Amino acid sequence: MNKLVTAIRDKSDLLVAASVVFVILIMIVPLNSFFIDLFLTLSISLSLLILFIGMYIQKPLDFSVFPSVLLIVTLFRLSLNIASTRLILVHGDEGAHAAGYIIKGFGTFIIGGNYVVGAVVFFILTIINFVVITKGAGRVAEVAARFTLDAMPGKQMSIDADLNSGLIDDAGARKRRERVEMEADFYGAMDGSSKFVRGDAIAGIIIIFVNIVGGLVIGVVQKGMSFNDALTGYTVLTIGEGLVSQIPALLTSTAAGIIVTRAASETNLGGDLVTQLFSQPKAMFLAAAVIFCIGLVPGVPLTPFLVLSSCTFGTSYLMGKAKKEEIVNVPDVPEEDKEKAEIIQPLEILEVEIGYGLIPIVDSEQSGELLEKIRAIRKQIAMELGIVVPPMKLRDNLQLKAGEYVILLKGIEMGRGELMLGSILAMGPEDKQKTVDGIPTREPVFNLEAYWVKEKDRDQHVGSGLTVVDHPTIIATHLTEIIRNNAHELMTRQETQKLMDTVSTTHQKVIEELSQNQINAGIVQKVLQNLLREQVSIRDLVTILEAIADAASTTRDPESITEFVRQRMARSILKPYLIDGILNLLILEKALEEKLIASLQSSDQGSYLALDLAFSQRLIEKVGNEAKRVMLQNIQPVILVHPILRSKLRKFLERYIQGTTVISHNEIPPQIKIQSAGVIKLNEG
Repeated sequence: MNKLVTAIRDKSDLLVAASVVFVILIMIVPLNSFFIDLFLTLSISLSLLILFIGMYIQKPLDFSVFPSVLLIVTLFRLSLNIASTRLILVHGDEGAHAAGYIIKGFGTFIIGGNYVVGAVVFFILTIINFVVITKGAGRVAEVAARFTLDAMPGKQMSIDADLNSGLIDDAGARKRRERVEMEADFYGAMDGSSKFVRGDAIAGIIIIFVNIVGGLVIGVVQKGMSFNDALTGYTVLTIGEGLVSQIPALLTSTAAGIIVTRAASETNLGGDLVTQLFSQPKAMFLAAAVIFCIGLVPGVPLTPFLVLSSCTFGTSYLMGKAKKEEIVNVPDVPEEDKEKAEIIQPLEILEVEIGYGLIPIVDSEQSGELLEKIRAIRKQIAMELGIVVPPMKLRDNLQLKAGEYVILLKGIEMGRGELMLGSILAMGPEDKQKTVDGIPTREPVFNLEAYWVKEKDRDQHVGSGLTVVDHPTIIATHLTEIIRNNAHELMTRQETQKLMDTVSTTHQKVIEELSQNQINAGIVQKVLQNLLREQVSIRDLVTILEAIADAASTTRDPESITEFVRQRMARSILKPYLIDGILNLLILEKALEEKLIASLQSSDQGSYLALDLAFSQRLIEKVGNEAKRVMLQNIQPVILVHPILRSKLRKFLERYIQGTTVISHNEIPPQIKIQSAGVIKLNEG
């Protein structure tokens, strides 16, 4: 038996093809009454099988081939209509058994041989099938198809976000995408296949009229029968054949309605019905009372209402009792489960929330580029700074405006912007912007003046010398800057240990030396964070760890170790600031530098500059002005100070002036040429 099943499964494609060819042959080749009975029985059996499968599936996609099956079954039923019509018209004068015993049974026993009764029953079945079941199922399929297609971008975005956040792998994402596509294909196919059933119902009515008229013509004109005999004989057989066709059609339509109205569940239709219908004992009790009251109305038979009321009341009582026992006997929650319930879900490290209007830039099906840009950002940051950017959670937020986005780091908002839907951002020098025909705005990343312009005018603005960026680029740039400026927060203790473990596979000696000098992952983490805080790349981790090991012989203070590491990495630190091999520096006036050194004070958290408010304001203003001046000359502001002052001045300035680098005399290698870009003076008073 197993071998037979396996053989059928292996040759299933040939079996389906042969079945379709066989159905077409039934239309062409004349069949005798025996085969008509056999195939009509098969038609009813297939319809029952489809109905029961529809009842037992848990999700509509469990029977995703249903639209194709519906087409084949409908074609099979129509081919039987043609074959049985041929048999009735050719041999209808021979008696009721001429078209087979099944048609005879439906035409004589079920409707009592009365073709008027048969016609009424047939039309009632057709109306039920066509107007009620088929039309309702078709409408449900149409709405489901529309909603499924509308929900596809959100589902695709959710899959991509889970993939980027590491919740699923590529195989899992591929499987979920296939399921989303299958859902869309299924409901779209169901929307179309419902027309098969409606067409079948209409065809059944037309076939009835054609058969009756054809039977009368053949019986009276060709067979010499009287009008009444021809009307009775052919009409009874035709009505019987119509009923035999309509019953499987009704079953198939019911199956279609059950499948398209089926929601995803862990149980089948029967389980859901029993669970949900009998879950409210009070409702059943009220129903029993109303049924009993209806039975007391004069002229209404009491017995059936009393029996039904008693059964409903008994069911209500038993269900209520079972529900009370279930509530009373609820087992205690195990301690392990209590502990699990109390575990707070960890925060996402990086999150990007977008308004619903920005969903298309995430959806790859709509040529969305944001996800690809995020992957490029992770690679870019890894190459620049040497850190692994954790997977990012990307999701839509209905509380945001349509074109708004928010970037979160460990649940804290780090950046926000609002994009104009249907427009792109144009920015550039002031003289170029004067001719721009657009809506003025501020660029969300660097707060520069910009304009929202129409997408169709992109080439025109690019040709006029403006920089034009689209929505994915804006968000990606904003995200990149936030990651760069907060890279030190991504360097966790766990990530530090992973990096050290990686180094130990190739440079085990340096890890052993760190351990011998009692330099643990916490100290290494602080040093790496200090470097990243100033956007110093840690890609050359071996050199950094060797420098830490060398410094550990004299100190275990992370700040002092960081300064030692910076001296060891001087060339790579200064490389981005060299212009034609020359390092342009802003130099502190000697008196100012001495005053800053004199203001240094120590605490448990380390040394800091103890400056009065007025002096601090003048210092910030002077440094800011000098930094702007050199930036206008396309020179990155780099301030040269005494080694003891470097880290303290940088900490002081970073709160007020972004993008200013502070280096010490010890960090300038002999081979690098230096040039003064200005002197920072601070006059008293």
